[in-house]
Amino acid sequence: MPNIKPISDLRNYTSVVNEVSYGNRVYLTRNGHGSCAIIDMKELDELDKQKALNQLLLKLQKAEQSVFVDGTISADELEAEPGV
Repeated sequence: MPNIKPISDLRNYTSVVNEVSYGNRVYLTRNGHGSCAIIDMKELDELDKQKALNQLLLKLQKAEQSVFVDGTISADELEAEPGV
């Protein structure tokens, strides 16, 4: 169950932070609407790694699709390219 608190609860910052753990985020609201979340650093690191992995996989997928659509060039053609 999500842990949702009004942002005014941050007046007692320590008690709010003590409720945060891996997999247990604290969501803060302002005027009844979601404002921000407090998340465990280990979980944040894992989310960042997952995001980077997804971006890499997307770029690899685009490159693979480019190979199928545009084909490849030979090593001689590559050497003939200016700046290579």
